[in-house]
Amino acid sequence: MPPTTTQAPLRAYRRLFALPGTRAFTAGNLMARLPSGMFGVSAVVMIAGARGSYALAGAVTATGLAATAVTAPWIARLVDRHGQARVAVPATVCAALGSLALLLCVHYGAPDWTLFAAYAATATTPNTGGMSRARWAHLLTGDPAALHTANSFEQAADELCYMLGPVLAAFLCGTFFPEAGTLAGAVLLLTGTLLFTAQRATEPPAGGGSTGGAPLRAPGMPAQLAVCLALGAVFGAMEVVTVAFADDRGHRSAAGVALGLQAAGSCLAGLVYGALSPAGPAARRLPWCVAAMTALMTLPLLAAALAGSMLALPGALLLAGTATAPTMVTNMALVQQRTPAGRLNEGMTLAVTGLLGGIACGSATGGWVVEHLSPTAGYGVPVTAAVVALMISFARRTG
Repeated sequence: MPPTTTQAPLRAYRRLFALPGTRAFTAGNLMARLPSGMFGVSAVVMIAGARGSYALAGAVTATGLAATAVTAPWIARLVDRHGQARVAVPATVCAALGSLALLLCVHYGAPDWTLFAAYAATATTPNTGGMSRARWAHLLTGDPAALHTANSFEQAADELCYMLGPVLAAFLCGTFFPEAGTLAGAVLLLTGTLLFTAQRATEPPAGGGSTGGAPLRAPGMPAQLAVCLALGAVFGAMEVVTVAFADDRGHRSAAGVALGLQAAGSCLAGLVYGALSPAGPAARRLPWCVAAMTALMTLPLLAAALAGSMLALPGALLLAGTATAPTMVTNMALVQQRTPAGRLNEGMTLAVTGLLGGIACGSATGGWVVEHLSPTAGYGVPVTAAVVALMISFARRTG
């Protein structure tokens, strides 16, 4: 990676949260963002437990993912045009009602098709992470160093939510009742969104009068979204292959711990990266970040191939995770730079949609390789996806 100049780590974050209103909107946003890591696990546990079919549970969650890919950019466009509070609150209410409808349909034995319809309604969930990043971009205009720290914090928050969300969901569903995870997620989402949007002083102005073009057609954005797609494939494949590898070795429960360590490595790396002042523009830094990520993604493959057991894998995943947050922070910085004025939330939501699409493709590809070759060979899929991301980022390094 390029050289960096270290700031006082705690000072960089204290400076962020000394700004009026930032602590309040961050607390609400984290509460609203935590359910993103809960809903999928909760739905699978709830549906599979009631209907006895993981195939049905997987199909329902896949339908929700597809609906989100279609709906999320539209919701984000409305947020940019009319403001966060005016759009996010009704959109969140609709999504929470969809979760409650799913819960009731499962609990009362409604026909299978109602599960698909109910879960699809949750696709109106606004991109809370994107809205938080948009607030930081509004507050820190003209201060790229502080904005870099804020983006790093947001990436670390993403990793924390995806690390804690499934654990919380599994605990609630197993300790109380199968619907507890979905119910708690809906309550957290609605409460957090209301707290977040109540902080009107930090809300970016609505861009209804913006003359900026569509983010998808902005210079450099198609290639940037292709990078997001490839990075998503890394994450999706790694999750499926790790579960399969652990199951093949008779330690399926250890997969969650191993993947949690990967997220923990990314979270810590994101916080450290945010306390640094990277040298050079983001477009030139991204290839180096992806190169480091590609190199570290070979560690799980080597651990699986050489050790052949679960002993070495958690440590390899922890190290592999340390490249994730710097790569994602730099990638999202480029997305922000290339998104037309007044369309920031839409641009970042397109990036998230690309990641979700890549996760779906990576999961499917990793599962196919595991089934037809071996779990060890499956670790070649995230490495291959990382190489694709590296090739695209180097091709666009002057963008």
